Amino acid sequence: MIPDPLTPQTLAAVIDHTFLKPSGNQNDIEKLCSEAARFGFAMVAINPAEVETCVRLLKGTAVRTGAAIGFPLGQNTVAVKHYEIDDAIQHGAGEIDMVINIRALQSGRTDLVRDEIAGMAERCRAAGVISKVILETCYLTDEEKRLVCSTAHECGADFVKTSTGFGPAGATIADVKLMREVVGPRMGVKAAGGIRDLTTALQMLDAGASRLGTSSGVAIIETLRQRIADMTDR
Repeated sequence: MIPDPLTPQTLAAVIDHTFLKPSGNQNDIEKLCSEAARFGFAMVAINPAEVETCVRLLKGTAVRTGAAIGFPLGQNTVAVKHYEIDDAIQHGAGEIDMVINIRALQSGRTDLVRDEIAGMAERCRAAGVISKVILETCYLTDEEKRLVCSTAHECGADFVKTSTGFGPAGATIADVKLMREVVGPRMGVKAAGGIRDLTTALQMLDAGASRLGTSSGVAIIETLRQRIADMTDR
């Protein structure tokens, strides 16, 4: 789903500008928000402790603040994840990206996975917040990926997302295509993990992604700007 026309502005609008590193300081968060506002990214993806700060820094812009829930392993209880979601929304989060309980899924506890997804979708829908289900595809079989995507679709989540970026592998073209096939044309598919350049970004969009999660958004947009400038000069 490459934007048409493809411009720095239309591409930036489908990028989640990400800072989820375990270390850093206030300057990193201020830089993240400043870049997001300047380039027009869809949202900033941060850990829940930074939600209130980012909401304040982004006030008056169209950039939403997104909170990563159960991050990065997904091994919290359903109740803890739901509390984390409620807390993030209370502090102003406009988007929620939640990691499923991978081990529960692999153990056949599909009821638990459904409960956490349904609870997230319900809370987000009531608050007018966008909900995303993170699969961490590198650990899952194709059958498990299809099951989570169909569950997310049935529960009314807004997006399914490939990866946290903290696993041994990130988004792949094959996984994006599989996820798009399962959820259909209307639900969002977010590719994340390992998207560091314009070529990869466009490949993921062409495969069916409607949102990209990356910490390289600035470099990607600058590359597109240079490519357009080079074509204009010919």
